Amino acid sequence: MVENIIHAIDTVATQSPDKIAYVYEGQAYTYAQLKQGSDRLANFFSQVLPAKAPIVVYGGQTFEMVQVFLGLSKSGHAYIPIDTHSPNERITQVQEVAQSPAVIAVEPLPIEVPDVQVVDQSLLTEAINGGNDNYDPALQVSGDDNYYIIFTSGTTGKPKGVQISHRNLLSYVNWNVDDFGLEEGVVAMSQPPYSFDLSVMDLYPTLVLGGTLMAIPKQITDNFKLLFETLPELGLNEWVSTPSFAEIALLDPNFDQEHYPKLTHFLFCGEELTNKTATALIDRFPNAAVYNTYGPTEATVAVTGMQITADVVAQYPRLPIGYAKPDTEVYVVNEENQRVAPDTEGELMIVGPSVSKGYLNNPDKTASAFFDADGKAGYRTGDLVTMAADGLVFYRGRTDFQVKLHGYRIELEDIDHNLASVSHVKQATTVPRYDKDHKVTQLIAYVVPAGGDFASDMDRTKAIKAELGQMIMEYMVPQRIVYRDALPLTANGKVDRKALIAEVNPNA
Repeated sequence: MVENIIHAIDTVATQSPDKIAYVYEGQAYTYAQLKQGSDRLANFFSQVLPAKAPIVVYGGQTFEMVQVFLGLSKSGHAYIPIDTHSPNERITQVQEVAQSPAVIAVEPLPIEVPDVQVVDQSLLTEAINGGNDNYDPALQVSGDDNYYIIFTSGTTGKPKGVQISHRNLLSYVNWNVDDFGLEEGVVAMSQPPYSFDLSVMDLYPTLVLGGTLMAIPKQITDNFKLLFETLPELGLNEWVSTPSFAEIALLDPNFDQEHYPKLTHFLFCGEELTNKTATALIDRFPNAAVYNTYGPTEATVAVTGMQITADVVAQYPRLPIGYAKPDTEVYVVNEENQRVAPDTEGELMIVGPSVSKGYLNNPDKTASAFFDADGKAGYRTGDLVTMAADGLVFYRGRTDFQVKLHGYRIELEDIDHNLASVSHVKQATTVPRYDKDHKVTQLIAYVVPAGGDFASDMDRTKAIKAELGQMIMEYMVPQRIVYRDALPLTANGKVDRKALIAEVNPNA
């Protein structure tokens, strides 16, 4: 059992310094390099950063990012990851909420951040290559100290920073290591960006097991030909991704056990795993175990899971999301917050040691989503589920207008808020299109245009998407825009999103 994340990783480095910890673009990095670099950064950070303050880290999927994360943890700081593919407005929004005194720019910042200390690549390189290893271990993040803070989409147009403590992370990592049959030295795919909490599913379990992370940067995942050439060369034992990413891989006829002979584990989270995708994986990879997991960022990556076997896909057209991990209680309530009978639809509640203390600098949102359950942390998920008498949970949808597309959690109100500020938009609302497996396949924006001299609606759409893309993440930009003279309203004068959802999904 892991009792301390930092100690566990350092122990691997001490006992097996030449083990490969990370591979990025063909360059391999050892656990000795990870320890020495993070030790030196910890010493450096303790001298230049205000004690205990959460620190923004801007960068991609390079080894230096992991060194910085660990260096910050060793010096008593939570890290706030922001990916290089984020729009500039996202950086500004995160900083406005976090009020971080510093930004670690592993990659060059694309914007100015006023009144904030910027630690750039040259300072990091100097510290890693020539700094002092002797940091003060008493400063390390531990217990209920925040280990990382990941920002998710928010209903007001501003993202919410989910605080994950060292205790929260330990609860998740120990479950992952114990229940999924992962072995020491596992070779794991590292594909999600670090600003997406799915990345934690591969990052820390792999490192505490003395394994190797095979990083796949976005320039490879965006090029299917290059992706299909790269994946078989990685020697993977463990595949961690959203189901959508596996569905891309399944487009390659060579994505099978013969071409991936060492691949023994598929771990999925972030969105619904369909029966069709699971069936294809079981058929192509007879020697691999397929695990379906579920969990919100607020409860540290995942809290339920199970192996999806041939018997399971035969029994359930819509797959279950599994059973709660041993240290966690999940239960289902109705609109009056009363527990419901087995197999009755309601909202899923989570109580346990992996539940966050709340949103950073946002007491109102924290109070509405989190609760105390006899001294234990609880979270209202907003997810509709049913739960069998034996505790098996089945996902049914959202209680609000939050959706998941390609594994990313998106508040439709967040898109609406930013669409409303686009110069060519008078009024707008966003709705999801679902496929027959109840999975979101497309976001559609209904827009009342605000004039503008455009030769066609196509030109207007291009302009709206270009401006919107400067405000929100790329995956949040609606794939299609429908123009209306007016939007339908409810009896109390609000835009009737449900009517538009029914219009887009007539057979739902």
